[in-house]
Amino acid sequence: MSDQAPAAAPALPGVLDALGVRDRDIASIVPLTGGTYNTVTRVTLADGRDWVVKTPPPHTAALRYERDLLVNEVAFYTAAARAGGPAIPRVVRSETDPAAPTGAYLVMTARPGRPWHEVAPTADEGDEPRLRAELGRLVGRLHTVTGPAGSGFGYPAEPFGPLAPTWRTAFTAMTEAALADAETYRARLPYPVGAIRTVLADAAHVLDEVTRPALVHFDLWPGNLLVTGEPGARTIGGVVDGERMFWGDPVADFVSLALFGDIERDRDFFDGYAEAGGGSVEFTDALRTRCALYRSYLYLIMLVETVPRAVGPEAADETWELVAPHLVDALDAVRLGAGVSCRTRPGSGG
Repeated sequence: MSDQAPAAAPALPGVLDALGVRDRDIASIVPLTGGTYNTVTRVTLADGRDWVVKTPPPHTAALRYERDLLVNEVAFYTAAARAGGPAIPRVVRSETDPAAPTGAYLVMTARPGRPWHEVAPTADEGDEPRLRAELGRLVGRLHTVTGPAGSGFGYPAEPFGPLAPTWRTAFTAMTEAALADAETYRARLPYPVGAIRTVLADAAHVLDEVTRPALVHFDLWPGNLLVTGEPGARTIGGVVDGERMFWGDPVADFVSLALFGDIERDRDFFDGYAEAGGGSVEFTDALRTRCALYRSYLYLIMLVETVPRAVGPEAADETWELVAPHLVDALDAVRLGAGVSCRTRPGSGG
């Protein structure tokens, strides 16, 4: 064994043993950083196979929706493999039961590339517009995937019970869980929980426009998009960290896709999106309100999760300064029910 990591994940030896991998079969083991929840390790075998192994944390202090996140991630890669093309990792083997002898784990194929924001493709090289169109095609294909017949809306791990028959019911449960976590952890929010709950409930009728449970990644910020190739010929090598996925409104993916910009102005993305089957997107007032609802949900998670993850006062203050003003803007947009563009910030990585 070469390049052995000095501190491999405690569950990793058991996982590799379950796959029939012995020390002599391993070329390298390298811990991967950048996520905030699972332990992630890249395992390269002597025969050339290249895997990423994920194991969940042993702690129980987490948000309500984070129960059995590996169930969601396995569901995402399995479903996305039907439409996402080679950029989607393939599941090699998984165990989603934490009580199993190995514990819960996911082994998937590694994808090439570096995170989009590290590569920083530019329009001068011709990469940025072409990559945005490629991303649009990829996301458009993903959004053509519908949940299993009769399954419903929500997180596949069913942290709040069985999947819901309507998107309004599912999303209401999702936001209510985030608000309940805010109360449990006494998280700092710009408004009282009760006031936020009222704002979200008053706009919930717009969710009734959504009748098909589409495959939604919900964490498509640049850190989860791998870019490979030389300048002028870059391409998307991987879409990773699918653990936050749910069956729901495809519009929800536009939140993290926009990052610090305005998704409505991204014609390259939407041209690719329409070309690949996502359809032409019309930003009506109702769609903008839905987008603002999803921004609100994402920002709530970002603020609340700093408490159970014990990020420390400095990091918590930085998150507050970054996210709180945008939560205020999103809630104002929900309340007004109209008109603002889908500007956003990145979600939490896995």
